[in-house]
Amino acid sequence: MRWADLVPLGSIGLRTRRARAVLSALGIAIGIASIVSVLGITNSAQADLLAQIDRLGTNLLTVSDGQAIGGGTVPLPATAPVMIERIAGVERLAPTAELARVHAYRNDLIPATHTGGLSVRAADFGLLSTLDASLASGVFLGAGEFQVAVLGAQAAAQLGTDRIWVGGHWFTVVGVLNPLPLAGEIDRSILVGFPVAQRLYGHDGHPSRIYVRASTDRVEAVSALLARTANPVQPFAVSVSRPSDVLTARLAVAQAGTALFLGLGAVALLVSAVGIANVMVIGVLERRAEIGVRRALGARRIHIAAQFLTESLLLALLGGAAGLVFGVGFTALVAGLRGWPASVPSEALWGGVLVALVIGGLAGIYPAVRAARLAPTEALRTT
Repeated sequence: MRWADLVPLGSIGLRTRRARAVLSALGIAIGIASIVSVLGITNSAQADLLAQIDRLGTNLLTVSDGQAIGGGTVPLPATAPVMIERIAGVERLAPTAELARVHAYRNDLIPATHTGGLSVRAADFGLLSTLDASLASGVFLGAGEFQVAVLGAQAAAQLGTDRIWVGGHWFTVVGVLNPLPLAGEIDRSILVGFPVAQRLYGHDGHPSRIYVRASTDRVEAVSALLARTANPVQPFAVSVSRPSDVLTARLAVAQAGTALFLGLGAVALLVSAVGIANVMVIGVLERRAEIGVRRALGARRIHIAAQFLTESLLLALLGGAAGLVFGVGFTALVAGLRGWPASVPSEALWGGVLVALVIGGLAGIYPAVRAARLAPTEALRTT
């Protein structure tokens, strides 16, 4: 038997029993599709997250109130912003102060306990440039003492964008910020000016959180100096963090979840391999007459084994190809709905084909050997 005869002979069972072949290949297709789609969706999500990190920058640092050794919060000194601004590598900064026991409501009829998880913060115009923030509508805070407020994205969704009741006083909403992935606390905040906070609520000038934008090549050096610069007396009571680390941590979480779904896909492939082996064994029993005739006409055992092994490989390859198409299509669909760049790693494509062939080979070994062991007289006698 020539090598060129393997595919036509190996496809006899697929062409004559099409429904069985499709159902058998379906298991492989589901397993490969699940693996490809999991890798593709994860890769697309990671590509979007990395692009977001690159766009937002990793050079934003925050300095906030910390905890004393004996418990309790240690406020940042009022001089902290001025001191931090002197650190080499600091490009710009913006102090903010959360106003304790001051809350905002749609109107003055809402019970004081219904805060909605929102906070009121004092801020100045430097916050926009430091956070690379933008306005969805309106303008930002000015330097005057007008009772105006700017709302974070989530705060605007809850309160509306007209007039709001803030700590016993009416404020006019003059602007709404776009969402800030690196400063989620601002999204849930109502921003007022420092002069107004001091006049109406007795703010003492101590910031509770300072946003610092450092030179990209000096981030680590600036981060190491922030605590003892902000509060030289109690540097251990200053909390310093890099918000982009939270986004980076999401990559590790996504990779951990990917392993679980890949395991489920591997189980589906194992089940499909058992199914193919079972179908092939049944095929051997049903085609004893064909095997006996071919052996009687001179076919050797290796020819019979090669025919059935080829059939198993073709069956697996058919399922693998369908799985790749479904997996790539599902990845593109999910990425399009989420606004991610569709990205399927090349390893998933050629790896899917390779895995399908390996499974087909392993599943076809036993049926092929069993078919090859049939003697011509025994095969013809039992038909």
